Amino acid sequence: MASSVNDFDLYRPSEEHDMLRDAVRSLAEAKIAPYAAEVDEEARFPQEALDALVTNDLHAVHVPESYGGSGADALATVIVIEEVSRVCASSSLIPAVNKLGSLPVILSGSEELKKKYLAPLAKGDAMFSYCLSEPDAGSDAAGMKTKAVRDGDFWVLNGVKRWITNAGVSEYYTVMAVTDPEKRSKGISAFVVEKSDPGVSFGAPEKKLGIKGSPTREVYLDNVRIPADRMIGAEGTGFATAMKTLDHTRITIAAQALGIAQGALDYAKGYVQERKQFGKPIGDFQGVQFMLADMAMKLEAARQLTYAAAARSERVSLGGGKEDLTFFGAAAKCYASDAAMEITTDAVQLLGGYGYTRDYPLERMMRDAKITQIYEGTNQVQRIVMARNLP
Repeated sequence: MASSVNDFDLYRPSEEHDMLRDAVRSLAEAKIAPYAAEVDEEARFPQEALDALVTNDLHAVHVPESYGGSGADALATVIVIEEVSRVCASSSLIPAVNKLGSLPVILSGSEELKKKYLAPLAKGDAMFSYCLSEPDAGSDAAGMKTKAVRDGDFWVLNGVKRWITNAGVSEYYTVMAVTDPEKRSKGISAFVVEKSDPGVSFGAPEKKLGIKGSPTREVYLDNVRIPADRMIGAEGTGFATAMKTLDHTRITIAAQALGIAQGALDYAKGYVQERKQFGKPIGDFQGVQFMLADMAMKLEAARQLTYAAAARSERVSLGGGKEDLTFFGAAAKCYASDAAMEITTDAVQLLGGYGYTRDYPLERMMRDAKITQIYEGTNQVQRIVMARNLP
């Protein structure tokens, strides 16, 4: 059967996606990259990146148009995160965590809740964080101890959440809490908590290996009394919403890993063409060429898997079937983050002693890549998830 060139667009992003990539790359290089080393060195929030992303409506592109957002599809969101993390992984956590924090509201929240919290997020007036993990509930998230007790038209929350990205900067928090201790995961409910609610406070910022510009802090809930209509979905459905959210958002971590790896490969490629040893550029040596070939191959395999997962995420969001999204989200996150760690490590190696210094960006990229193997479910947990959901 004869076919035309346009019949095979299924393995490439659309022209609109390519244009978006060009626009985000230009913005990232002009407005975010110049501050990346300083943000890392000083472990400070990348305010310049937030300002640039908000000005260009790229801070929360996933918010539907009906709530004032751009209504970007899952692949467009991946491309935004990928291109920002290519120059600064800390900054890429702004669009990534805004999606993570608000997706439970999009998936399960009432219409009133969506209007109230998605509109300010879309405008750039507020950021949104996600509170699932606790000091004793990491991979076993269902073992959480944070409690919510009903009191008339209110819920009263008490507990501690740990490893909360952008805590203290975000205005809104999706908080998972136990409403019925007898039911384990089916006794967990989701709530929107505001930074300004009495009883909400934050721990000191964690001193981390990488993504130093994105604050990670504990969130303390001390008799936080919130209106009952701030529950996301029905009572007891919070854990299911949390897991459904991660099916979609693990793909954004894969995107982050892709961007970090691409930034490292791009830098290493340029360096080996300039650096001369034994009378010629080191890029002329086969040993170096093979390293670059392997790095590029792993990156492209990770990208194809991630984009395929993003397409599935979008189809599920539009009402399609399950599409094996749980498997593909876990696979993309696991494979891309493992690839990013290998690629950034090899990129440091290609620069030799220079790669080991903070005068060059590769040691930062290597440090930043590490967290992508850990958060939103460790890669060991991803393998459990994949094994339980083989397509």
